Amino acid sequence: MKAAALTAPERVDVIDVPEPACGPRDVVVRMLGVGLCGTDTAVVRGRRKTPQLPWVLGHEGVGEIVAVGESIRDRQVGQRVAVEPNYCCLSCDPCQAGFTSGCRKRNAVGLTTPGLLAERVAVPAAFAHPIADHVSLADLVCVEPLTVARAAVRRSGAREQQHCLVLGAGSQGLLLCQSLLEIGITPAVQEPHAGRRELAMSLGATVGDTHQEVDHVFETSGAPGALDAALERLRPGGHATVVGMNSAPLAVSSHAIVSQQWSITGSLIYDHPVDFADTIAALEKGALEPHRVLQARFHLDEAAEAFTAVAATPGKCWISFEG
Repeated sequence: MKAAALTAPERVDVIDVPEPACGPRDVVVRMLGVGLCGTDTAVVRGRRKTPQLPWVLGHEGVGEIVAVGESIRDRQVGQRVAVEPNYCCLSCDPCQAGFTSGCRKRNAVGLTTPGLLAERVAVPAAFAHPIADHVSLADLVCVEPLTVARAAVRRSGAREQQHCLVLGAGSQGLLLCQSLLEIGITPAVQEPHAGRRELAMSLGATVGDTHQEVDHVFETSGAPGALDAALERLRPGGHATVVGMNSAPLAVSSHAIVSQQWSITGSLIYDHPVDFADTIAALEKGALEPHRVLQARFHLDEAAEAFTAVAATPGKCWISFEG
């Protein structure tokens, strides 16, 4: 069986790996497509360390069930599924409170457990979400990052007609724009890359006015200093939601936060199972078109080229397992 793996620092190869074993509470999924994102490229470039080499990459995966564990009754061979690639324990205090994104034992696919860029993978059945046949593969491959974006909007409390600024129009920023448009907000985007900025505008966003005050700021770029500058445009009582990450400290003072009564929220992934299920329901209703963010498709044999293309491609790159 073939898989795309990190075999040495910054080297991606297609290698042979063993067939997955289907545990009693697992399903085996024949992969159809895997999206690529900044987390994946951080692994390739060595910014996120892997437990071993070679290391199978990828975490934004969709496919078709080809085997079902003996204890599973609510999944069937032939179902198309989206993989929720953060396996929470469901037993720690945060999980028991429904805050599974804060799980203390979370297993992250592609980071702490091997990834999804393989022809077949074993997945805990509870994290393989069935999805209706009428949803296109191009939309389906965007489920995981779209869920990240929609969870950030949910946590922000943003409401229809409010003024929202999205910092960064990479794939996460673009999907966040779609998520805001879904609830009746036309987002303004701040993005220095012309191609990404134009793609955001084609989705319905506007170019951010550098002087207009806003009710909400969504930081998706992870660029040092981006949030500091944007807070200067946040209205008193405004809300900043941070999705992008970097290690640089914020320059904002507690005096500014208190005197302006700002709320600053970090939004990490999503909560199981509600956020994933809600995104799938929205796709099945036709409420969103995340495929419009996809800009470059590669085959598994072209995995190395796909990872190279991520940085230069406006929008999202993905790997298709179909011919």
